Amino acid sequence: MSLTKIGSIGINTGISFAGVTTIATLNASDNVLSVGGTVNFVSDVSIGGTVSIAGTLTYEDVTNVDAVGLITARDGIVVGSGITLSKDGDVFFTGIATGNGSGLTALNATQLTSGTVPDARFPATLPAVSGANLTNLPAANVTGTLPAISGANLTSLTAGNLTGALPAISGANLTGIAATDNVRTGILDVAGIATFRSDVNLPNINGGQIGGRRNLIINGVMQVAQRGTSFTASGGYTLDRWRLDDAMSAGGATVTQSTTSPDGFSHSLKVDITSADTSVAAGEYAQFYQYIEAQNLQHLAYGTSSAKTVTISFYVRSNKTGGYNLAILQSDASSRLVSFQYTIDSADTWERKSFTIPGDASGQIDNDNGIGYSIFWGHAYGTNYTSGSLQSTFSGYSASNFGAGQAVNLYDSTSNEWYITGVQLEVGDTATSFEHRSIGEELALCQRYYYRHATGNGKGISENATMYNGSSVFLSIPLPTEMRDQPTLDVTNSTSHFLKYENNGGTNFDTLGRDGVTTPRLLCVNGTVSGTAGNACMVRTNSNNAYIAADAEL
Repeated sequence: MSLTKIGSIGINTGISFAGVTTIATLNASDNVLSVGGTVNFVSDVSIGGTVSIAGTLTYEDVTNVDAVGLITARDGIVVGSGITLSKDGDVFFTGIATGNGSGLTALNATQLTSGTVPDARFPATLPAVSGANLTNLPAANVTGTLPAISGANLTSLTAGNLTGALPAISGANLTGIAATDNVRTGILDVAGIATFRSDVNLPNINGGQIGGRRNLIINGVMQVAQRGTSFTASGGYTLDRWRLDDAMSAGGATVTQSTTSPDGFSHSLKVDITSADTSVAAGEYAQFYQYIEAQNLQHLAYGTSSAKTVTISFYVRSNKTGGYNLAILQSDASSRLVSFQYTIDSADTWERKSFTIPGDASGQIDNDNGIGYSIFWGHAYGTNYTSGSLQSTFSGYSASNFGAGQAVNLYDSTSNEWYITGVQLEVGDTATSFEHRSIGEELALCQRYYYRHATGNGKGISENATMYNGSSVFLSIPLPTEMRDQPTLDVTNSTSHFLKYENNGGTNFDTLGRDGVTTPRLLCVNGTVSGTAGNACMVRTNSNNAYIAADAEL
């Protein structure tokens, strides 16, 4: 049947239209509407069941299609010539797609295969990007000039991610690297010249000492012993450059050169308590020390804003554990003091101790041949010296601070002993490996202060002495190095200690004295002995206990 126009129709059973039909209102609920031709709807169409269209459904003269439910297109959807939605799920654009990038989630980078993503589509400033997400980024895809990168942002960068050959890097571009140790371990391999604009602190080079002439201590390894190897006196010099002062009322000690030493050292100095003093009176003390000549400390620039930091280090050992005092007295500028406490932690074990002393901008060290530094290691101090406090920077001298930190009385038992070696004082805030100097060099340094010319029986004193008159012999002894000052004569004057050979005969005599024309380079000596005026003669020792020396100690 063919209808030209139907105002309203309700369908509860099947109905079929073969021609062109215009229907104003159509309601279809449970049954099927089958249209064989063309149906024009001039108003709303409400269909409760299924609409089956064998041909093409064409929407014309509408601005949009409003579908509340799901639209299924079995062969895809084509929108003009710009968009194709394929049945496989792909979307093809021939124009420009715009939208909020926040919706582009789970976008695989492999899908961005061709074409150009204009930079205009990105904001002017990209957000921070975690380096952890920059994976599988081929070097060929990084083109152009990268902006400067702050080294502070290169965190958690594993060595495995640095592959291939790195290009030459200008040190001027390494900015933002913190001054603290960012290169802390491993090896820094520099093929060319490395320039450091500030200080470089190196504990050692290739596991050994950095270079010579760093150590301001002389005979720090206890090798040189011109006076002998064993001493029992209560005070004075022992091994070269080292003194022991014992002001104990009852206690006593012996100082010896010992072969007990840490690895890499041949000798040490040993203090062995031979008589005990279990109660140290307030004014008593016992200490071991070295003086350093002021001229050797001028590079420390004390008394100026450029005053340098120094570090002292040493190896120590004792059966008596506990706290010991270390003090440095700067004698010029009204005496200034620093004092520290070191602890022997394990009995009969070598331990290395070190302390860093800031430069003293207030305490000038005079440029002369007097005492610049006095460095003391305490063995026992009474309360006159321990009632104060430790001084980590140079300050005005106070006796109560001098021995602060001395908790041990080394003299309280004859079983006690104390060893020291490897003493080093150097510029800087790092205790470097000990500077080992040759024995010849160390001896020459010691001989500026003390020169033992002859010791024992039958040793030559002079082979070109002269009888000045019938009762006096004059001789001179060239000194191996210029001494600190005109030396005094250190000699054992005793009965028949000396022998003069003249004209094929020998004469014993007892004393030698220093002549007033002595200089730091020449020790001039005379003696009382009979002979013929003007004769040449030889003078030698004549006792196992005899010796003669030049002394210019501080």
